[in-house]
Amino acid sequence: MRTSSPLRAALLCVALASGAAQATVKTIVLPPDTVQLKPSSLPGYAKAQAQCVACHSAEYMLYQPPSAPRPYWDAMVKRMKNVFKAPVNDADLPDIVDYLVKTYGNEQPK
Repeated sequence: MRTSSPLRAALLCVALASGAAQATVKTIVLPPDTVQLKPSSLPGYAKAQAQCVACHSAEYMLYQPPSAPRPYWDAMVKRMKNVFKAPVNDADLPDIVDYLVKTYGNEQPK
């Protein structure tokens, strides 16, 4: 969790006040994302930006096979939701899959 300095200071004060005198503040600095989702007019683009890259980098899509068919992307999105508990709305799944297969999979324009 990234916290601002005032919030970090407040958390430290609460920890010290509650008797946790040995508490230490740890800061994690993540590297900047260098890959963004490929822009598209498809409805799934905005949904993928809101729901997919909240958990992982857009770079993840580049590691998928460009020959991957629609069932592959459908399984991947359902896996993220069901196995990894991604907060993806069921109603958004078809649009996200459509965007992914048409942008990164085997339905890309040639």
